[in-house]
This record gives sequence, C-alpha cells and structure tokens, in this order.
Amino acid sequence: MKKFLYTPEASSFNKTLNISMQLKMLGLMLIIEACFMLIPLGVCIYMHEADWLPFTISTFSTGLTGILLKSLIHPKSRNMGRKDGCMLTSVVWIVFSFFGMMPFILGSSHLNVSEGFFEAMSGFTTTGATVIRDIESCGYGIMIWRALTQWVGGLGIVLFTLSIIPSLNNTKGLFMFHAEVTGITHDKIGARISNTAKTLWGIYSILTVVLIFLLWAGPMNLIESVCQAFGAISTGGFSTRNESIAAFDSVYIKVVLSIFMFIGGVNFSLVYTAMKGQFRDVWKNDVLRAYLAFIFIYYLIVLGSILLSGKPGDWQNLTINPIFHIISAMTSTGYGAGNFELWGETALVCTIIMMYFGACAGSTTGGAKIDRLLYLIKSCRIEIIRFISPRTMKAVRINNQVVTSEKTHEIVAFLLLYTSLIIVGGLWLCSFDVPIVDAFFSAISCASNNGLGAGVTGVTGSYDFLPETGKWVMSFLMLSGRLEVFALIVLMTPKFWKS
Repeated sequence: MKKFLYTPEASSFNKTLNISMQLKMLGLMLIIEACFMLIPLGVCIYMHEADWLPFTISTFSTGLTGILLKSLIHPKSRNMGRKDGCMLTSVVWIVFSFFGMMPFILGSSHLNVSEGFFEAMSGFTTTGATVIRDIESCGYGIMIWRALTQWVGGLGIVLFTLSIIPSLNNTKGLFMFHAEVTGITHDKIGARISNTAKTLWGIYSILTVVLIFLLWAGPMNLIESVCQAFGAISTGGFSTRNESIAAFDSVYIKVVLSIFMFIGGVNFSLVYTAMKGQFRDVWKNDVLRAYLAFIFIYYLIVLGSILLSGKPGDWQNLTINPIFHIISAMTSTGYGAGNFELWGETALVCTIIMMYFGACAGSTTGGAKIDRLLYLIKSCRIEIIRFISPRTMKAVRINNQVVTSEKTHEIVAFLLLYTSLIIVGGLWLCSFDVPIVDAFFSAISCASNNGLGAGVTGVTGSYDFLPETGKWVMSFLMLSGRLEVFALIVLMTPKFWKS
C-alpha cells in the first residue's frame, strides 16, 4: 500500500484559475448526476407514481445543462492546478445539491427551495438529517433518490468521477482526491489515482449488493432493502420509515446493519487489505484497534446510564439497541433503533462525543475522526511524561509512523475550525429562539454529517422546525464537515483569489 505524498512543487497553488476547464468538468459531472436520476425515474414509471414527471423535468434540466457546459466551452488550456482542484471539489457539491433538490421541490415531498437544498445537501454529504416529516407519504421514487444521493456522496462525487475518467491521472486528480478523501493521511491502493478510485468503488459496490440481499432476506421489501443498504454503507442514514430502523422491530435487521455500519466506519484501504486475506496487517492498525476499544468503552458508559435511568426495558434495550446506537452515532449513520434520550443525560452527552469524533479516516463517516482523537491522546501522554522527565525525546506515532510537525499543525487547525463552526452554527440557531440543546445538537449533528436528532429533532422528528436561514447555515455546516473544512474555508480567503 502506497502513501499519498506531496512534493513542494505539487502543493503550491497555480497562479490563476482555469474557470473554463472547471466548467467543462462540472458539465461532465452533471451528466453523471442526470444518469443517476434515471434510476428513480424508472422506478416511478414502473410503480405508476406521479413523480415520474418531476424526475423527467429534473433529469432533462440536469443533463441538458451538463451537455451545454461540456460541449460549448472550449478551454484554451486543460491544465488545472491545486487551486482549480480545490475550487471544483467544493463547487461540485453545491451544484449537485442545487440540481438534486429539484425532485424534492417538484415531487411528492413538496419542499420549498431552502428545504429542498437542505435535503439534497444532507443526502450528498451523507448527513441524513431530513426536513420531510412524513417520509412514508412520499413515493418510492423520492425514497430511491434520497438513498442514491447518499450512496454517491458516500465515497464522494469527485472520487466517482476520478474512477471513470483516466485523463485525471495527474496532478489535478491528486489534488481533488486529497481535497475529498477524509483524514490526516491518504492511502493509495493503486499506482494510478483512477485505479485507487475504481478499487474503492468496487469494494463499496460489493458491500452494498451483499447488504441488499441480506436485508431483503429479512422483513424488508426490495426497495426498502436498497434504500437502507445505501444508507448504511454510505453511513448516511436516510430511512424509508418515519421511526427509522425501530419501525421494523427486527433483531436480525439491527445486527446486520450494525455489522455493515461498522465496516462503513473502517478505512476502506483496510477493508481492501482484509479482502486480500492480510488480517494480521489489519489488526496491527492502531486506529482500527482504537475504534473497537471506543465502541466497548462507549457501550459500558451507555449501559450504565440505562441502568441508572431506572428504565432498563427488555434485553434488547441492554444489548442490541445500545450497540446499534453507538455504531450508528460513531459512524455518523444516524439510524435510530429506539429513543436514546430515555437512557439518561449521560447517554446523551456520550452521544454528542461520539458524533463529534466519529469513526476512522478514509471511511464514509463524518466527524473529526478517531485518527485525530488518537493523536490527541498520545500527544497528551507524551507531554505528561515530558513534564516528569523534561529531557525525554519522544514523537507521536500512529500506525508506526511519526506524525510530523506539519501534520500536527494541520490537526490543531482543523479541530479549532471544526469546533468554531459548530459553536457559530449553534449560536446562530439560538438567535432564532431555537432551544439551546436543540440548537447545538443540530449544529454538531450537521457538522459531523451525522443526522441524529434530539429533542424536537428526535427519532420521530425532523429538521423542518429550523428557520429558513438556519437551514442554509446547517447546509453549509454539512458541506464543511464533509470536505473537512479546509477545502471550503480556503475559498473565503482573499489570498485564494489573488493571481
């Protein structure tokens, strides 16, 4: 497995933006989005649903825009540098959400513009927060489209494009890969960036198909199995039921989804290593072992909170449900197996911590990632040793590799920006008289791409109560969390726009 490294020349910004080439690339990606829209359109036609017309309009509009951008724009140069890759990676998520919201506005969900954009952004960023209060009243076409937005956004829109365009095996492809793939290090599985993208999408697709058939073998019909599978593998969490997974009341479903949500929270390069049978190398991974350890620690804390609450309930409430909830919260999936707010305040606080840090980097999950948490723990341990023995010379190592000072600065800066965005988002909602718990829980849920709700956004609630401006702010938090802040924040700096 090769590490994804940069040379000083590769990391420098090009002097000017190649806007025409960006628009041409954007046109290609919109054509891809229109192709995905054909799937729910086909479902609507097959199921005789009235949403066939909204999907026809949406597909035609998206495809036509993409074709016009791709065919009418002729760049003088096809060269794109890091500045172009950074901008395109950020803009494509916004444009995809803009066109992706059309079925929600025109279709049976009857959302307005801010709600539709929120729903589309929530899907593509795999947040899973919804403003649709009664999803069961919507048609299967809308359900499939919600699930598809998650599935495409799970590994990433750009990563999918990299997997089908060989010409991006160059610097601009690497920059876009770096901007979209999460974490403090990035593993390349193949020598070429498109090979890495194809391998990751291959693994992703295989896991999805396996999960669909496993869920279909239970109490779900085929379309529900597809939607839930897309939501679990992408760690998105959009469900076809108002009460999420709790509505199926099936231990089998909870166990199967727990396993695949857990896999969705693992670095996909490790999943690839496991599929090659190299289990010893997998177990040596510090982050994976920390992932398992935190699940166990969280379980003990939540179990204690349930017992102290005086309402332990049945055996599922002491075993299956808390484990399902922990994995769902850590992997930012956001599926609900019950009302965790009844488990006591400690369980609620524990859930917030799980949402904040998330699971492993290089996975489909949101949050700050266990990699960074592990770095903080090891760094604190070394500083304590240095306090006792000032002459001690030790470096933080993760997976037997020293974390450089440059990476240390990046980790500190990310955590500061990430936390600041959550605070600003929470305060913004509070300024509109949103209760403080609901405000900050919503902010951290959106920034960590989690989608879990508490209070009015709980298991059977939705985010439709947010003020209009609040929905746009939360959409911004979703995108910031998905792109891990830097790729989006850098567009707001004056230096970025200077030639």
